Amino acid sequence: MAEVVKRKKALSVNPLKASSTIGAALAFLGFRRSIPMLHGSQGCMAFGKVFLVRHFREPIPLQSSAMDQISAVMGGYENLVEGLATICAKNDPELIGVPTTALAETQGADSRMGVRMFRERHPEYGSIPVVPVSTPDFTGSMESGYALAVEAIIANLVPAAGEAGTRPGKRPRQVNVLAGSHLTPGDLEHLGDLIELFGLRPILLPDLSESLDGRLHEQDFSPLTLGGTRVVDLAHLGDSAVTLVVGASLDAAADLLAERTGVPDVRFPHLMGLDAVDRLVTELARISAVPVPPRIERQRAQLQDAMLDSHFMLGMSRFALAADPDLLVAFGDLVASMGAETVAAVASSNAAALKRVHTDQVKIGDLEDLELLARERGAEVLIGNSHAVHTAERLGIPLLRAGFPLYDQVGGYQRTWIGYQGTRQTLFDLANILLALERGEILPYRSRLSQKPAGESKRSHDERPRLM
Repeated sequence: MAEVVKRKKALSVNPLKASSTIGAALAFLGFRRSIPMLHGSQGCMAFGKVFLVRHFREPIPLQSSAMDQISAVMGGYENLVEGLATICAKNDPELIGVPTTALAETQGADSRMGVRMFRERHPEYGSIPVVPVSTPDFTGSMESGYALAVEAIIANLVPAAGEAGTRPGKRPRQVNVLAGSHLTPGDLEHLGDLIELFGLRPILLPDLSESLDGRLHEQDFSPLTLGGTRVVDLAHLGDSAVTLVVGASLDAAADLLAERTGVPDVRFPHLMGLDAVDRLVTELARISAVPVPPRIERQRAQLQDAMLDSHFMLGMSRFALAADPDLLVAFGDLVASMGAETVAAVASSNAAALKRVHTDQVKIGDLEDLELLARERGAEVLIGNSHAVHTAERLGIPLLRAGFPLYDQVGGYQRTWIGYQGTRQTLFDLANILLALERGEILPYRSRLSQKPAGESKRSHDERPRLM
């Protein structure tokens, strides 16, 4: 069990985490014809939008209540009410999410009261769901804000058992999926396809695989999301046979869903590695009462072969990890399963799941903390988001980009990390990085007295290449 070391610094140097407000906005973007409206200043919204646009390379529907210096002192309820009314009148959305920012939270604004004021003044928009959630920038991380938004959606939009005539198992082929923030749109698409191979119908909550999958649309521009989970499907979650929960960060949301609907759930810390995927496939076979499809059996055999091929490179290797808790646990388990060691681990925020990371300690901190630990303990490979590029350069070690944001490469949001196929590709990528380091390789000896052939590199025989 890892020791979790809390922050002691008064400030962050090269911050690792993204704010909880961005995480909540991301969760709302997983619903069809929805739009998050951040309760705060336009600058708060613009800063978060830059993160999302650079990561997904897509237009991101995002609005703000446009609080200014006067409303920050006198109260921002009028801004909130007017903003909600404007969005409803112009765009007719199916869902509006209202995450708060540090400005609104510091001012003391109660977004729930603001929504009640909106309902009283504009009863004509009573059919449009509005979900407020408290997510100040100064506490938590992207993962925690995302989880709070999912919990708020369940609390506001999922009817209790019996209220809408729902009954667990009424739709025996329907499966609820609570998807953690560490899952990419590519992961969610792969997970949905895997569930459908067993003849089941998944309802992903939320579903970024449709709303932020990077495809071209006939519409040039839409002020709302163009895909994702349908809001009307939330009324039928209580009819499902089971709920699959991916990510320990969603435990509170899963508890609430089980309490409201009575639908049993099965929880997975992550879906990376042979053991984790085996457990998922076994559960799907049990739920569907059908044998594992030959296609899945073949993918499992391919992963086993990849593990054999890459264990020579990965075994005894030393990794440094920097990520949100769920993703940190996933990579920690994966490298440990291959005989590698996590010598430095830094998480963006505290979570109970961090205690199960395969290392002696996990530090809650920033990329400066990671750099110091990685240098002290001799890390060979770094796994982190695009903010860690310069950290890896200073350490002189290669970087595998993972997490949020990924802005210096194209298509990172669509990368599939989970399942047999995703795990296989991840192992190949890590093995190739380590191969390029030429660790322990015996290079050919060339006498200093012999003349080098024309065009041969002048690199010294004991230099080692670095893959960045």
